[in-house]
This record gives sequence, C-alpha cells and structure tokens, in this order.
Amino acid sequence: MPKISVLNMAGENVGELELSEAVFAIEPNEAAVHASVVNYLANQRQGTQSTLTRSGVSGGGKKPYRQKGTGRARQGSTRAPQFYHGGIALGPKPRSYRYAINRKVSRLAFKSVLSAKVRDEELIVIDELKTDSYSTKAVVAMLGAVKAAKKTLIVLESADEKFYRSARNIEGVKVAHAGAVCAYDLINCDSLILAKGAVAKFEEVYA
Repeated sequence: MPKISVLNMAGENVGELELSEAVFAIEPNEAAVHASVVNYLANQRQGTQSTLTRSGVSGGGKKPYRQKGTGRARQGSTRAPQFYHGGIALGPKPRSYRYAINRKVSRLAFKSVLSAKVRDEELIVIDELKTDSYSTKAVVAMLGAVKAAKKTLIVLESADEKFYRSARNIEGVKVAHAGAVCAYDLINCDSLILAKGAVAKFEEVYA
C-alpha cells in the first residue's frame, strides 16, 4: 500500500497514512479521464447561442427583380443566406449539450486522477482542516506552510462555511467537500490538499 505523510495546518509532520491501492495506486486510464473531462465541460455549456435564419431577418418581403429576362439567377428574397443582411444557413440554435457517461467510466477516471496525483507527488494530506473564525490569513499561512502550488484544490471532509468563506478570495484556490468533487476538479489543480477525513470518504466510496 502507498504511504503518505500527514501534516497539520502548520506544515508539521504528525504521522503517516496508508492509502488504499484500489483508489490511490491504480494505473491511470487516460481514455476514461478524457471522457470524464469532456463530459463535464459539455454539461457546463449553456447552449443559448442562436442565429437568425432567412425567416427571422426583417425585410425581404418583395421579390428583388423579375423572374426572367435579367440574365441573373432567380431570387425571391434579399434575405436569403447569399445576400448581405441575409439570414444564416444552418446556424446554431439553442439546445442542450448534456449527456451522460457510464458510472464505471466516471469512477475509473476519478481514481485515475487521484492515483496520478500520488504518483506525481501533488497530493497533500492534512489531519484536520478548520478555522475557528473567518480568517483568510490563516488559510494563506497554511498554504505557505505545506508548500502548496498557486493553483490548489482543498477538499474538506464535509461542508464548512467558515473555511469556505476564509479561502474563497484567495486567487487560484478552490474549496470543496468530499461529496462534491469530480475528476475535472482534481485534474484542474497543481496541488491537491485533502483532509484526512476526505481520504477516508474517498476510500469508502471508491475502494
């Protein structure tokens, strides 16, 4: 089983934790990670883009010139796509981009990213993540003490309003709890800080 040092918020080593091989030491599956990330990004799209077809552009009700005898191609409206100020042919209309991927693929992607973080030494485990008051300074000090990268994801065991509000103004830092994290969140950070309780929850769900 892979082992990792457990730190406190002051950056001091307070112990060692054995990580589950089934969650933190698998061979990362790039195809599953790619499918999960593309799925997440597609589901974030609003799909509100819209263009006007020839029927939606104002004007063009009169036939521009007679049908025969001009030597030009016949035209029924100046709002056809080939004209200036004409409508758009086959342009986008509002639609949903949402789709689902298999649960097995989603779980495999999650475990693959966690395993890659351990392999690349981008995972930091802290025994307890909490603040007694709303204090951004305390969170900044913690990030410096554990030598976190500029782009960091902090995962708490459960939702903590004080900690969340203390960290939300720090550039490049995102805070979430163990039940609200996806593979995209994990891969979109240079340092992953997990509370010890969050590690236990991941192992409980994904092992």
